[in-house]
Amino acid sequence: MRNPGWWRGFGVFVLAGGLVLTSESADGQDRSQTRSMVISKGGIVASESPLASEAGVRILEHGGNAVDAAIATNAMMGVVEPMMNGIGGDLFVIVYDAKANKLYGLNASGWAPKNLTIAFLEKQGLKSMPQTGVNSITVPGVVDGWQKLADKFGRKKLKEDLAAATRVAQDGFPVPEWDAAYWAAEVDLLHTDDAATSLYLPGDHAPKVGDIFKNPDLAASLQQIADHGRDAFYKGEISKKILDAMKRHNGTMTEKDLAEYSSEWVEPISTTYRDWTVYEMPPNGQGMAALEMLNIMEKFPLGEKDSGFGSTKALHTEIEAKKLAYADMGKYLADPRGQKIPVATLISKEWAAERAKLIDPDRAACDIAAGEIAGGSDTTYLTVVDRDGNMVSLIQSNYSAFGSGIVPAGAGFVMHNRGGLFTLDASSPNALAGHKRPRHTIIPGFAQNGDKRIAFGIMGGWNQAQAHAQFIANIADFKMNIQAAVEAARFTKYTFTGCDVEMENRFGGKVRDELTAKGHQIKVLGTFSSRVGGGQAVLRDFLTGINYGASDPRKDGQAAAELPFE
Repeated sequence: MRNPGWWRGFGVFVLAGGLVLTSESADGQDRSQTRSMVISKGGIVASESPLASEAGVRILEHGGNAVDAAIATNAMMGVVEPMMNGIGGDLFVIVYDAKANKLYGLNASGWAPKNLTIAFLEKQGLKSMPQTGVNSITVPGVVDGWQKLADKFGRKKLKEDLAAATRVAQDGFPVPEWDAAYWAAEVDLLHTDDAATSLYLPGDHAPKVGDIFKNPDLAASLQQIADHGRDAFYKGEISKKILDAMKRHNGTMTEKDLAEYSSEWVEPISTTYRDWTVYEMPPNGQGMAALEMLNIMEKFPLGEKDSGFGSTKALHTEIEAKKLAYADMGKYLADPRGQKIPVATLISKEWAAERAKLIDPDRAACDIAAGEIAGGSDTTYLTVVDRDGNMVSLIQSNYSAFGSGIVPAGAGFVMHNRGGLFTLDASSPNALAGHKRPRHTIIPGFAQNGDKRIAFGIMGGWNQAQAHAQFIANIADFKMNIQAAVEAARFTKYTFTGCDVEMENRFGGKVRDELTAKGHQIKVLGTFSSRVGGGQAVLRDFLTGINYGASDPRKDGQAAAELPFE
């Protein structure tokens, strides 16, 4: 055995991410993070399923690039975590092309059927958007998104990218822990549709941990896409099954709604935070709230004396900044096509400076209104970096668990319920209209500082923008590495008004008491709570050519590195 005193005299040293170890603690490797970063000269895939990460890694090892690996990983996630994501949902992606040193954004969120209108729903006696069922369904964008990604960046054909997912869907997989819990919680929803019951409740019950779940119908759909591309979904055999389900439930979606859909390339939006530049997708996603929140937080000395990670000052600032940014998002976020959304103003430093003046350091604000401008949940996130430094930040979702609850018979997937985020208020920029996209919760993130690039994301409905801002503060202010930043304790506030806030119990009792004295109404969560979302991240240091990966212990996944390419 090595002499326990071998390290004495080395004094204090620092692990990557700023965690200081003294000679008294180094032998035990005491630290606040639960696992180490994955570090490799080759590519890394980080997702919330080991099977999905390995599917992406295999593509890298056989000559595919980051985009190929991301498609393979996403397809596998739709197999092994069907309640959260799949080909019946939407997709947003940020791609970093290392050779061109350029970012690309892809908005593959779908539109409402042309005949799904406010008037149509009001005639049925509805006063708000349904959250499940046929009238919550918009055209899914995932498959068109895959096709556009593969056509523009891929080295592999879709057939190769989808092969592993197709095989696992056919042969089955053992259900992991988190997914078994998610599944069990949605039995009542699945019982509302015969096809959903037949597919997802074998033996009329949710699969338990370790049960083998097979989905040959999904394998057949993935094979159709592999053979015929996106047209299999929007014009071919799969579309016929979707339209049959619409007719069965008296929905409005038509053949034309599917056939005419196309995702679109967009320019990411950005701001600076300390010495980092942070990129998000433009509306209809909530990324602008993450940027506004960061701009407001930048006005305060986070990371300095008495404002370290988990301190009362830091948390109060972050929570209050969240309220301000979300109040603005709640008023202005919508599909920008055909109307002007004041994004440039909302993510400007000048706007943040004015909004930051509203933060009282001694008191929580419980009723924050959106600023006035003149003229004016359930998801999967994955990220990939390949050996050449190409990076993908991808997020994909059914919105709620098992989405609308409606399964096209024989297709092997559930239709999402993203339309539930529209409003029936005709005066709102987010008012329901045919061939309009709803405001969206899912957002991929990206950040850069000199030679370093980070692709990151954290899931969980309206949790996401506030979680992105906390992650960036962990990196920029509190000097954490990407694994520590992903798993560090977080707070969340799903509501847009009030003083309620939820936070993990790793924030100390004394800090919680001090926040309560300021007026925050705290609900204490578990140590690693799913309420604050789960994240993944990869980092590329272009100076050294080394890649780093991180995966959140709040999910079942992992960051996995490819073996040397031959």
